[in-house]
This record gives sequence, structure tokens and C-alpha cells, in this order.
Amino acid sequence: MQLAPLYPIVYKILQPLFPSCLWAGTSESRTIALTFDDGPHPQYTIELLQVLDHYNIKASFFWLGACVERAPSVAQAVYQRDHWIGLHGYYHHSFPLLSPEALQQSLAKTQEAIRAALATATDDTKACYFDPDNIRDVRPPNGLFTPQTLSLLHQWNYRPVMWSVVPEDWERPGIDVVVQRVLRQVRNGSLIVLHDGYYGGPDVAETTAQLIPRLLQQGYDFITIDQLWQRSPV
Repeated sequence: MQLAPLYPIVYKILQPLFPSCLWAGTSESRTIALTFDDGPHPQYTIELLQVLDHYNIKASFFWLGACVERAPSVAQAVYQRDHWIGLHGYYHHSFPLLSPEALQQSLAKTQEAIRAALATATDDTKACYFDPDNIRDVRPPNGLFTPQTLSLLHQWNYRPVMWSVVPEDWERPGIDVVVQRVLRQVRNGSLIVLHDGYYGGPDVAETTAQLIPRLLQQGYDFITIDQLWQRSPV
């Protein structure tokens, strides 16, 4: 059962209830953030990077620690292009089902996997505004969290990141369907979620290749999660 039509309603309900999360940027600026979950993937992420390179777009990636360890060279490729990086947990386990100790360990292991993967990634041309040793942005898998989850994330100095546009691409309803869902929902400040992992990843490069030029034609500028925080009402 596809839930895509419900996500805009869920967003409108949850966003005012949990204002300490980043749900979107300011509506006064024609800027949006393109984000990708569940990677890095040795094929799908590389194909996606080619599209982002072509349009010179900076995106944000929320990684699973286990995937980083399987594809460290892909993690380096993302980092060397100055894309923003956040945590998605070590495995794709729902945060509310984990004990506080297990959740903290999952995030720490993911941070360590990223640090190890990027340790040899050096490039003097990088902007160097991203610190791989201090990743603060966290997106809960499946968008599931509780007030306790958020309290723990804040206690550990993480920044919870959610979404405002979720086209449910992991169900692979078809590239055209995903593109149209995004175009119908996008607004100033939108935070768009796509997936470059095992679910949704086979279509992500083509989906992104169709979305970017249409969004550019509508006058949107693409920014990273860090920049969206700076322009957010949070």
C-alpha cells in the first residue's frame, strides 16, 4: 500500500508539534534541499553523482554506517564533491525500537565508519566547510521518532532532520510518478527526500535527472541541509 498521498498531511500535522526538527527552510526564499537516504551504493550513488555533477548541484546524503563500510570509495567521491553528509543509523533500524544505548552506539558507529572512509580523502580544492569528525545532522529511518528520540538526539548534540516532500520512491511506482509527486508538492524551502540505496536506488539517477531541470526552470536554487538550517525558522 502506497502512502504517498498521506505524507503532505502528516507533514502539516507533525511540523508544528515538533518544531525542533528541521522540516523545511523559509518560505520567503526560493531555495530547496535535495536529500538522499540509505546510501552510499556502489552503483546507484555513482550514477547519481554524475547527474549532480552535470548540473553542478550540491545535495545532502544521509548514510547508513554498514553501507559506508561496504563502499568507502563511493563515500569519498561524495565527500570530495562537497556534498553535505548526515547520519541515518548503522543499519536501517527504526530509532524508537532501539534502547538509548543501542541508538547512541548506532550513531557513533556510523560516525566512525564515515571517519574511516574519508580519512584518506584529500583534495586541496575542497571548500572544507564540512567536518567529517563532527557530523551533527541525523535523519531517523522511515521518519519514525518519539519525543524521547528527539530528546536524546538533542542531548547528544545532534540535529534531527525530517522532510516536507516524500514521493515514496522506495516503492518504485515509476519515475514519472515520483517526478510528478515532487513537482506537485514542492514549495519555497522544501526538503525533498529520495533514496540512493537498495530500495529506490535503481531509479534515483534518472529521477533526479528529470527533476533538476524542471525545478531550475521554476526558479528554485538548490542548497544543502546546513544552509537550510541557516535559513530555517527553527
